[in-house]
Amino acid sequence: MSTGEEGPSLISEDEIKSEITRVMKALYERGLVSALGGNVSARVPGANEFWITPSGVFKGAVNVDDLVKVDLDGNVVEGVLRPSTETPFHAAIYKVRPDVNAVIHAHNPVTLGLALAGVNLKPISVEAIMTLRKVEVVPFAFPGTDQLAKLVSEAALKGARAIILMNHGVVGMGANLLEAEAVVETLEEVAMAQFVAMALGKEPPVIPEKDVELYMKLYFQG
Repeated sequence: MSTGEEGPSLISEDEIKSEITRVMKALYERGLVSALGGNVSARVPGANEFWITPSGVFKGAVNVDDLVKVDLDGNVVEGVLRPSTETPFHAAIYKVRPDVNAVIHAHNPVTLGLALAGVNLKPISVEAIMTLRKVEVVPFAFPGTDQLAKLVSEAALKGARAIILMNHGVVGMGANLLEAEAVVETLEEVAMAQFVAMALGKEPPVIPEKDVELYMKLYFQG
């Protein structure tokens, strides 16, 4: 396997596969994926191949032997099951974002509900600024298609860590699975807090722009 970088990786493929199954089960338990909906992938940093959850397997009980390794063109390299139908957009993200080594596609109900109502997520918490930073929204495209992969790739190129797929779900990206998991969970936490405020007839106050700019300057320069 080509890693695209010199020297040994700090994380093994066995560790990556174990983390994928942990994350998939955690998302299912939190109600962010359904029995057959949602997918998770990850790769060794810089690799041209990645591991992804299979299609048609109960998401709450995915194990390491179920996972499939594919290359950036979607060809199966290792595994006996069929890779997720969303493999094309996972591969598209890895192609354009060398900083991303983990991708999670979930079906966050509150996040999606606000998006369908035309409500944008706002910087209402420190977590929203720290973890999400930039959220993109893409129009509906049929799951598993090249059109969806193209839309997701274009959104990822804008530097997004989170993408909302209209009428579909969300995508969280990170340097590792923990970061991607935090993005997906924070999306739903922020959406829920915003929804509660709106349901009570209040417009949630946002963190002042000057404070957002200061935070980004202090912690994300360069």
